[in-house]
Amino acid sequence: MLFNIHSLEWDKQLCEFFGIPMEILPNVRSSSEIYGLMKISHSVKAGALEGVPISGCLGDQSAALVGQMCFQIGQAKNTYGTGCFLLCNTGHKCVFSDHGLLTTVAYKLGRDKPVYYALEGSVAIAGAVIRWLRDNLGIIKTSEEIEKLAKEVGTSYGCYFVPAFSGLYAPYWEPSARGIICGLTQFTNKCHIAFAALEAVCFQTRETLDAMNRDCGIPLSHLQVDGGMTSNKILMQLQADILYIPVVKPSMPETTALGAAMAAGAAEGVGVWSLEPEDLSAVTMERFEPQINAEESEIRYSTWKKAVMKSMGWVTTQSPESGDPSIFCSLPLGFFIVSSMVMLIGARYISGIP
Repeated sequence: MLFNIHSLEWDKQLCEFFGIPMEILPNVRSSSEIYGLMKISHSVKAGALEGVPISGCLGDQSAALVGQMCFQIGQAKNTYGTGCFLLCNTGHKCVFSDHGLLTTVAYKLGRDKPVYYALEGSVAIAGAVIRWLRDNLGIIKTSEEIEKLAKEVGTSYGCYFVPAFSGLYAPYWEPSARGIICGLTQFTNKCHIAFAALEAVCFQTRETLDAMNRDCGIPLSHLQVDGGMTSNKILMQLQADILYIPVVKPSMPETTALGAAMAAGAAEGVGVWSLEPEDLSAVTMERFEPQINAEESEIRYSTWKKAVMKSMGWVTTQSPESGDPSIFCSLPLGFFIVSSMVMLIGARYISGIP
């Protein structure tokens, strides 16, 4: 929060505002350079890592962006974990969002290399909704069972699940929202709720992606995905159907670790490999194409948006028992107070009192 993403240094004004001496802050370095060498404690007789350079430093989502090789402007990846994190490479330009997304530094792969920026959208509840179905409702015993349940019915049967357990993140940033399950009928069962939970992850990604498309002005032609939930084939197919673009999953699932390793190995003085575009090789991918028509996709998405609207405003700062605290909740009382104020002002004016 003290870093200036434009100047790429600690912000003097912010440090002064928060009373933080700038000299106590670490030096700002790039994502890919030698910071130091591994040193083994004297108590250890031998160490294979002795003298190995420490040369890569990337946050989780930036590392996944690099691991997915999203080095071109407009390339994006979505990581499915406890939450969802969608990042889009915006190049050397800071793109500021008008639709609830965050502007961040993506990476700077070398001391003398240019910085790349990204737009980021985060979804609070993704894999966490599966854990909730397992631990709170008990309709599954393991997280893997949800795919089997969803496959049994192949539809939510009009059931929609908005897992706003702690409010809604991007693009709404609405803390008053709470989770709801709506569209229930007497035929709804646990399989439909499981399917609706998977759809919820996809719908939330669609909302974030739509915001990103509007901010960037260039709609994505496909979405690259990673994270633990991508092993669920029903989820991946649902995502392609709801986005109505192909979803592409790399054969290497641990893209965050891969990205950090790529940055470390490409550092000057290490040079295990090169990250120049001409030196990058093709990666084996699994591709999921939309299998429904665009009209059906839009109908399901618009119904989801209706459910989201109903989830908002559940939490208020005022308890129902306390009533309306406004002095104007009573019309006669409000009229009395306003008329008294007018009379007082008029009397002061007539009497010449300043």
